[in-house]
Amino acid sequence: MLTYLILTTRALIFCAAAIGAVTGYACRTESKKEYTAVKWIALGSIAGSFIIAYLENRTNIVDTAILNGVLYSVSIISFLLFLILSLPKIRKSMGMVRAILIGLTFASVFMYATPVVWGYPYQVYLSERTVISTEFLVDMIGLIFGLILSFLIYLAARKCVLALKDKEAGILTALLMLLNAGIRLAGLFAVLLQKRVVVSNHLMFSYSVMIKNNTDKLTFAALAVLAIAYIVLIIRGITQNEPYDNPAEARKIIAKWRKVRRWGITAIIASMLGVLTLTYFEVLNTPDTSLSPIEEVSSEDDDNMYVNYDLLQDGHIHRFAYTTDKGTAIRFIIIKKPNANAYGIGLDACDICGETGYYERDGQVVCNLCDQVININSIGFKGGCNPIVIPYELSEGKVVIPKEGLLEYEQKFK
Repeated sequence: MLTYLILTTRALIFCAAAIGAVTGYACRTESKKEYTAVKWIALGSIAGSFIIAYLENRTNIVDTAILNGVLYSVSIISFLLFLILSLPKIRKSMGMVRAILIGLTFASVFMYATPVVWGYPYQVYLSERTVISTEFLVDMIGLIFGLILSFLIYLAARKCVLALKDKEAGILTALLMLLNAGIRLAGLFAVLLQKRVVVSNHLMFSYSVMIKNNTDKLTFAALAVLAIAYIVLIIRGITQNEPYDNPAEARKIIAKWRKVRRWGITAIIASMLGVLTLTYFEVLNTPDTSLSPIEEVSSEDDDNMYVNYDLLQDGHIHRFAYTTDKGTAIRFIIIKKPNANAYGIGLDACDICGETGYYERDGQVVCNLCDQVININSIGFKGGCNPIVIPYELSEGKVVIPKEGLLEYEQKFK
């Protein structure tokens, strides 16, 4: 249960705060017609996220890295354009354009954050082979708790932006979305380097690594900003002295600030639970595992690496590496698929969890970061937490791995 609570919370909670602030800001600044456009784009993105999840988990059509790179770009560009069009001199004439940009911001954030979560039930099903089991139920309870926690943060951020003054609401929304842009920019740089759109850039690589290593801290910062904003609102509610003309108006003012206090308490508790989930629960749930050692592999020429079939017949994970001229060890794994004369071959890394690798547990292949059990028969196919697919050939009793196909992923293992 803890595994999927942690995974769902990590995937969604920051994005929930960001899009909560965005939709709240749209609600208070855009006309009814413009806000309706935002809602329709948002609804379309929800449907789109389920389609992406299906394609990623059941087909080889979607390249997750490229898709996320596009969504990262859209989320960054659309929000920056929205900020520009919010300038006083051009704001009034750009209402519908601003609404579309807000909708695109919501859609892009939602569609890169949620498909992986929608895919978790299918991934658990692959390992359990049934939905009628205690393990499946427990894992789904963790996922549901993560969804509830993230949804509370979304609502809390939205309510907070609606309760703040105009300038304060704009600052909070901009701050959360700029933090989001900073994280997604790192993801975009990683995709550009991985796909060799940019061959080598030390600054882009260093920035990507720095953000990746501190994403949880940035998430905590976003939750802290939201909690501080609510503390300000709670203090303002206690000390408020709003004028009223009759007892009915007085009761209305009291009810308004009572609602703000309740959402403030909810936001603070949810933020604390989010931090607890990604710290204490993470440590509690981390298995004490280590990767198997890298095995020797022959290199009979300058272009390929060769692994004999005889080495792979035991059905266990075999881990190999190609060390580049820069000293980077690009790891890949091979495992013989059960009841078949076929092999699961891929990088010792995935698009979701990075280069943390895979290990064996009770005859199953497991992701070392998220503890996701990988269906051995699906290794070699794109999607989910599967190993990244690499080119290979089977020839004369050997698995042939082109070095050029490995060099494409050198940045991932630095």
